[in-house]
Amino acid sequence: MTQHGRGSKATKAVTLREVSEAAGLGMSTVSRVLRNHGSFSDETRARVMEVVEQLSYVPNRVAGALASAGSNLVGIVIPSLHNIVFPDLLSGAARSLTPHGYQPVIGVTEYDFAQEEALVQSMLAWRPAGFLLVGLEHTPRTRAMLASSGVRVGELLDTDGEGMDIVVGFSQREAGATSAKHLIAKGYRSIGYVGPAFDSDSRSAKRYEGFRSVLLECGLDLVDMEIITGTSSTEAGRAALERLLGRGKIFDAVYFSNDDFAMGGVFHCIASGLAIPSQLAIMGYNGLDIGRFAPQPLTTVLTPRTQVGEIGARLILEDGPPTVVEVAFQLIEGTTT
Repeated sequence: MTQHGRGSKATKAVTLREVSEAAGLGMSTVSRVLRNHGSFSDETRARVMEVVEQLSYVPNRVAGALASAGSNLVGIVIPSLHNIVFPDLLSGAARSLTPHGYQPVIGVTEYDFAQEEALVQSMLAWRPAGFLLVGLEHTPRTRAMLASSGVRVGELLDTDGEGMDIVVGFSQREAGATSAKHLIAKGYRSIGYVGPAFDSDSRSAKRYEGFRSVLLECGLDLVDMEIITGTSSTEAGRAALERLLGRGKIFDAVYFSNDDFAMGGVFHCIASGLAIPSQLAIMGYNGLDIGRFAPQPLTTVLTPRTQVGEIGARLILEDGPPTVVEVAFQLIEGTTT
């Protein structure tokens, strides 16, 4: 595990007074508009909301005691609960939060950046003690709200990009590149890919980029690929491999963007009588127990998600500088490649 310093973060939350001054209105008037209570004109409301947007102000719903004493809540926004990766991440975060009396408030985006923005705005209104997000890609407004909140922010599971404050994870591109190097070293040349839409899952997209870059460096390229829309599941992976193979192209290996999909591919091969790996090699990602401890263990990349959650939660509670913490992943060679 390596850690790198990143310059200091010295931001403060935008206050109601600042909004009032920028709008040229009294604090009581601004407060009525934000609470949508009492009398005010449409023009006044429009003026207030324009300033709120410009300053990325988040109304404080816990005025008084909570605001002055400090909240024990920590906002955590994750993409999904369908994949055990994110519950593992939450478990790690709880190890750091619970002993110190902090309580996680969890939101699920279903890989929708607009939903992430809405969840961040809602959670910031309760003035959390810290915030954890998955990945480095967010809407501009999400980034602006967090930057102006004065709250420590941890971004997890990806180090390929610029973080806002605390970043804990590993290179997704390098994880993809490592997978490609393994398959090439084993002698596979006709390789396919199965994964989710790139615009919704930026980490899968980075792994794909790393994987394909190694192929191209070796004078190869993917034979074909199958993009899955909807929830990550074993069922979706099985159906995707069936569609990929059904197009009549020749493969000796298929790289799946996660183990859920990959195990679906394994089940399709079993049902179709395809021998693994002699007729088709299968490789996954994440190192889930279902693959690692299967009768024919899956070749995969074991990700340190529990450790990442634990470190990220600990760091947002500390008064340290912005930092990047690299946590190593591990290639697990099973018997499917």
